[in-house]
Amino acid sequence: MASLGRSLQFVYPRRTHLNQHLQNNFKRDYMSSSDQKKKVLITCTIPTVASDYIHQRLPSSRYEIEQWPHEDTMSEEELSKKIVDVEGLYCILVNKVKGKVLDNANKLKIVSTMSVGFDHIDVKECTRRGIVVGNTPGVLTETTADLVLALTLATCRRINESAEAVKSGEWGAWKPEWMCGKDLHSSTVGIIGMGNIGRSVARRLHAFNCKILYTGKNEKRDLPSEWKAEYVDMNTLLSTSDFVLPQCPSNDETRGMFSIDAFKKMKPSSVFINTTRGDLVDQEALYEALDKKMILAAGIDVTTPEPLPVDHKLLTLKNLTVLPHVGSATMETRGRMALLAAENLVNGLEGGELRHRVNT
Repeated sequence: MASLGRSLQFVYPRRTHLNQHLQNNFKRDYMSSSDQKKKVLITCTIPTVASDYIHQRLPSSRYEIEQWPHEDTMSEEELSKKIVDVEGLYCILVNKVKGKVLDNANKLKIVSTMSVGFDHIDVKECTRRGIVVGNTPGVLTETTADLVLALTLATCRRINESAEAVKSGEWGAWKPEWMCGKDLHSSTVGIIGMGNIGRSVARRLHAFNCKILYTGKNEKRDLPSEWKAEYVDMNTLLSTSDFVLPQCPSNDETRGMFSIDAFKKMKPSSVFINTTRGDLVDQEALYEALDKKMILAAGIDVTTPEPLPVDHKLLTLKNLTVLPHVGSATMETRGRMALLAAENLVNGLEGGELRHRVNT
């Protein structure tokens, strides 16, 4: 028995030592596995359908997902800090993915932006670094075209002014010319850039019996013949259109294209509508054109900067309607945009093909 006791005493310490060894190994392996998780950063709050998709497709056993919890936009400085070791970035158009952010992006593989435009991303530098960029075209085309038409009508029919007149008590006895605006139907509308959104806008304008002019890099020979859309040069479009609607992207050729010279070429009775990018317009020139009645009115859904400061002089103009960049702002469309951006993110991280890829 004594011998057995000594044997048991001998075995027990060995088992204890073995258990401790296994625990140490498990802890080391677990920490190593945790450290090797791929990091994902979402820069804003997004619709639940997209958030759920990301968390379902990117399991916590392999991915560490951080989502910005605040309503305020993540600053460029904050993004440049958090981008370190991140492999997948889900962003929106106010997040500048360039410069210092990319310099700190030591492991970045995929940038998925919840937007059609991607001028907030240095795509050339991403391509050089082997970073894939995805965007969300197509899903917002019809919704944005609706907003273009809504803003055009609100501007030319002085909807905001009329609503304010009711609230302020200005509404009195009926007068023949009070709050009279300008007809959209049967007018001549010039569209700059006949891409997807431009075509959707043109289709709506055709229903208003509008004469459609357009310009761009190339004539579009596949447009429906019933539109009778006429391809013209820029000067002709500006000088003959009752409504001027840029629908082109922001790039080196288009930035600042609406200068004071451009507004001077437009008719004094014309209306300018911009729903694309704020930097297409020289805002000092726009103010002068409206203030001095070079053009009748304008409606803009985009500005520089965004948001526009409440004391900005553009907001003092009665013949200008300003919206806070709401072109795609419907629950249905924002949900589709968010989900498409989520799919691009997941595919980029999991080795699949992006549904929409900006760079090749």
